[in-house]
Amino acid sequence: MLGHGLATNTMRTRLVMVGVFLGAIVALSLSVAFSWGGGVAGGGKVEESPEAKAAFHSNAGSCLNWLQPDASDIHVVPCAQPHLYEVTGVVNIADKYPAGVPAPSVDEWRDLAMARCTDGAQTYLGKQLDPFGKFTVSALRPGTDEWAGGDRDMRCVLQWAAPGGALQPVTGNAAGQSQSAVWEPGTCLALAGKTVGNPIDCAQPHAYEIVATIDLKTHFKDSYPAQKDQAAWLDTECNHDMQGYAGGVDLDAQKLILTWDLREQESWDAGSTLVNCEVGAKLPDNTGLAPVTGSIRQAAQDAPPASSAAPPPGGG
Repeated sequence: MLGHGLATNTMRTRLVMVGVFLGAIVALSLSVAFSWGGGVAGGGKVEESPEAKAAFHSNAGSCLNWLQPDASDIHVVPCAQPHLYEVTGVVNIADKYPAGVPAPSVDEWRDLAMARCTDGAQTYLGKQLDPFGKFTVSALRPGTDEWAGGDRDMRCVLQWAAPGGALQPVTGNAAGQSQSAVWEPGTCLALAGKTVGNPIDCAQPHAYEIVATIDLKTHFKDSYPAQKDQAAWLDTECNHDMQGYAGGVDLDAQKLILTWDLREQESWDAGSTLVNCEVGAKLPDNTGLAPVTGSIRQAAQDAPPASSAAPPPGGG
């Protein structure tokens, strides 16, 4: 394992992170991951592994995964296994950055990924990319030595990033699954400032607990429903499903609220019809979300028996 100083000084940026959405909540991820390469003290060099080289030169349809924070163990995996990136195509940017031109800045790489990878992602998916959905475009860029040698190929990828920017594993090809930005019931999302962050243990302070997933298409079968109609239907459906998730919990007593996602026309057109129902709490001044600790399932288990229970036969 590399020491902190060595790891910091010998990695070169390879992966480009761009914007992410969750429902109406938008968070721009400014983090980057790193791969092996570059000089080290004493004139040596840490080389990319054969697995990493294969990942950085993979073709469309390849799925990539890594476990280390610096992505030094990046490798190709079958798409049926959990992965963090799915390569959608290879784009050459020599028209804008010919030989001898300095490499783009991090911000310029993000702009390039958005501009050059979005159309290809839609072709790869065979449908519109939901601008508010689960998947966003990103890219693998040439390393420092490769750029100096004239490599101008940028590998476009799809990723699933949480509101706080943390990449989430995806199982299966992106084209075969919904783009709806939903989470499994029982997931809790961290509180980041006054809004939503990454998945977190429900025992920790969090913004929302996901209590249900509902398909709008089961009710609105013909065309996109106005958001006021979505809300009116989900008010009933989410309350019903919340009781199935944690029957007996008194949200008002705990100063909690039940809320839900609403879908935009663009999401509906891309086939994103799934929404989450979630439980959270508002700050007293309504300026954002308040921290909630513990699952409402546990709160329901801990609730005292109802006082209106029927007496035993015979009247006692």
